[in-house]
Amino acid sequence: MEKVNVCINSQTPLLQFLAPTDGTAGPKWGETARLSQLKEGVDYRFSPGGVTRMVYPLVRRLLAEGFLETPHWVALNPLGPREVLADGLTLHNVALGAQQMGGYGKTKEAIWSTVHGLDPPETSEDLFWSEEFSEYAYYNRTTSERIRKLDAQLDFDLFYIHDFQQMPVGKMLDSLKPKLFRWHIPFDAERIPENWRNLFANYLESYDTVVVSTDRYRSEIAKLGFRGKSVRMYPYVDPREFQRPGKRVAAATVARWGVRPEDIVVLVVARMDPAKAHDRVLRAMARLLPRYPHLRLVLVGNGSFSGARGGLGLSKGARWKSYLEAEVRRLGIAERVIFAGHVPQAALDCFYERARFTVLPSVNEGFGLVVVESWLHRRPAIVTDRAGIAELIQDGKNGMLFDPDDLSSLARKMRTLIDDDGELALRLAQRARRTARACSIDSAARAEAKLMTEVLEA
Repeated sequence: MEKVNVCINSQTPLLQFLAPTDGTAGPKWGETARLSQLKEGVDYRFSPGGVTRMVYPLVRRLLAEGFLETPHWVALNPLGPREVLADGLTLHNVALGAQQMGGYGKTKEAIWSTVHGLDPPETSEDLFWSEEFSEYAYYNRTTSERIRKLDAQLDFDLFYIHDFQQMPVGKMLDSLKPKLFRWHIPFDAERIPENWRNLFANYLESYDTVVVSTDRYRSEIAKLGFRGKSVRMYPYVDPREFQRPGKRVAAATVARWGVRPEDIVVLVVARMDPAKAHDRVLRAMARLLPRYPHLRLVLVGNGSFSGARGGLGLSKGARWKSYLEAEVRRLGIAERVIFAGHVPQAALDCFYERARFTVLPSVNEGFGLVVVESWLHRRPAIVTDRAGIAELIQDGKNGMLFDPDDLSSLARKMRTLIDDDGELALRLAQRARRTARACSIDSAARAEAKLMTEVLEA
């Protein structure tokens, strides 16, 4: 089979460009930039989030294996140059005006909040009749037109569209070429308002195959009335990206954030978002601190692309962090909580190494790749039973599950691992590391290549 010429589309870009510091209003990189000529941390940073952590390693792997031709990736990126050449991958950045960006952002957030159960379905029933939805449609139309123009030049073999923000793209492309769609967030048919369902199903049926993260989501998407083809493929990471630093290096690194040698570190890695439910861990901590005075909670994560100055500029991340800071003061545990913000991967590896265990407390979670990261660092994880990855966890065998609305359950499981002499943690970590193989890029790359081949040959 000849190399596959694929166009990838996501809202979140691979690279998040940083605002110029020289006083200029627009991008300083020109129409086309080469990644090799830009400096990470000065000109750009890699966007946080599961889509970036999955798609980029997949592209690199399939390029190295000779499966892909030069891939092209179209994403929303207001501050970026029009085009970036990056290690065999070409990035195409889409920009919107302030009005379109504002309306798009409101619609996207309304869908996000409803699907995650943060807003009751009835509060957004009229969303698709709103003026803001027209801006959401405008963004998807703009993206589709950009892809169509690229297709006219480059003659793509297939299109691979990622996540709910881009749902309309498949229909708007108006192309008979194969189209794949990957849904990354939770899917519960009961949370989809009645008058959204036909539209969602119609959008999804414009794709040859829809990829979801769990078997349960496949069942839920069928309840929506979806009649197309769907497959389950667990999200994945490249284990080689995660290094275990030595204990001395880890201790010295995390000390810069105020972690002391005697601290018992509980680690939460999650962006600042109400869906991540950091407040549950704060309240469980408050219950435990009288008994464990050396307990220290570290929250790693900042806002998402949606909240970044170079992204949608939404304020929910900042609002959520302010709420958590107020909650910490109310609970009287300010000295026992560290807000580390975004940290480089090397520092994150050190936090994992220093942690006794990790917690994923989300009220709803599409999957939870940070749990896999914890397992790769040989750290046990206490995981919300509303995460997609809970499908792979047997409580007490390869991890611990809890209901995020049951603080007593969370506190009890935290106490079990704090009191553990190391035997339970070792057993959980060893079994979890074996489970992590189901979320490795080694098997996923084969599955992704097989899926692309199947839709091309259908």
